[in-house]
Amino acid sequence: MFVRENDSDAFVAKFISTTFLLALTMTTPLIPPTFLFRFAAPCIKTDKLWTPKGKIEFPESHRVPSFGELENRPVFADLRMAWSEKGLAFSVKVVGKKQELWCRPTRIEDSDGINIWIDTRNTQNVHRASRFCHHFVVLPQGGFRDPHAPLAVLCEIPRARENPKRIKEDAIKARSEVKKTGYSIRAFIPAEAMTGFDTNDHRHLGFSYAVVDRELGWQTFAAGNEFPITNDPSLWGTLDLI
Repeated sequence: MFVRENDSDAFVAKFISTTFLLALTMTTPLIPPTFLFRFAAPCIKTDKLWTPKGKIEFPESHRVPSFGELENRPVFADLRMAWSEKGLAFSVKVVGKKQELWCRPTRIEDSDGINIWIDTRNTQNVHRASRFCHHFVVLPQGGFRDPHAPLAVLCEIPRARENPKRIKEDAIKARSEVKKTGYSIRAFIPAEAMTGFDTNDHRHLGFSYAVVDRELGWQTFAAGNEFPITNDPSLWGTLDLI
């Protein structure tokens, strides 16, 4: 490259600027690590998933990871899951809160609580949900009849090609406990609440989750909410039923 004498200052400034941008690119990845891989987590079979009082505790081996740690995103929730032919069960504990819960039945997807996405066919190459894709939301408070009771619902997925079958209002069982510094939820999603749930032929489920908290942020399974994880099944991972 040839530089005229009166252009030397501009050339030096451009060179410094380009060098700085290259260095910044090297230290800050343009694509988050969780976007580059497809993650899977084991889900262990357990015969007893639910009791009327919802007091079942799953051991450490049932914990579902948050691969958002690869991007140094905060982890404030402990999620554990189990399965049987009767359905899926999970427990979640959130700690570290200083503010009161924000749970609104009229704004479910913005409320404090847990979102779980399940694709009973584990279709990884489509960007729009099928009838086998489900979005379950469980809030620790905000029940339709009792505002202090948990709320558990099946929500429609935006842009879905087809929706799963409707479920009864009380199909999903849930119990919650609220404390000053957090809350816990135990829930059971019966097999009949998931279109296509068949553990004999389909032991791999498309899966993602997001524990949403207006104070603490989003804890997700893999990709964060900067990507359309709420409606794009190709961004979900896999839950291996073992």
